[in-house]
Amino acid sequence: MGNTDMPRNPHVLVVEDEPDLANLYGAWLDDDYSVETVYDGADGLEAIDESVDVVLLDRRMPGLSGDTVLDTIRERSLDCRVAMVTAVEPDFDIIEMGFDDYLVKPVSSDDLTSVVDQLLLRSTYDDQLQEYFALAAKKALLDAQKTEAERSASQEYDQLTDELAVVRTKVDDTMEALFDQDVYHRLCQDISRNAT
Repeated sequence: MGNTDMPRNPHVLVVEDEPDLANLYGAWLDDDYSVETVYDGADGLEAIDESVDVVLLDRRMPGLSGDTVLDTIRERSLDCRVAMVTAVEPDFDIIEMGFDDYLVKPVSSDDLTSVVDQLLLRSTYDDQLQEYFALAAKKALLDAQKTEAERSASQEYDQLTDELAVVRTKVDDTMEALFDQDVYHRLCQDISRNAT
């Protein structure tokens, strides 16, 4: 009925080994998204295909861990965003992980809905912006969780900061090139006029 504007609701896959928690997440998201829940990593890998837009993935599961599932998703080059939703506190090892966002349990309905909304919005941007947001999320997470002394002593953190600066320059250059094009220039002028 309400699907005439969109061909389908975004597809969210919840991979969580605690069925009650997975079902709760599904209930929170069910009004706005097509939600599928599975209760272990192997079933998660079986369920992931090109139709999945966002994966909410627990890190610590028996059998296939969330880290292994994440690595497999990235190896398959599936075009989906992944948020780790886990009780595992972040450490510097997250820098090398291919997730797009990271939530530490417990999470609220608003937290979960917000991260799914943000990941869907990010997926509309180009690869440079997606890379920038993933790196910025990791830096913000480490900034919040680690002391300045810990960050200063970490070579991985220095590399992350440098990589973020390089990607930011690329994003800025791309945006500048887009705004230099006449169509985008007119669009910005129209937006400015409509805002006043």
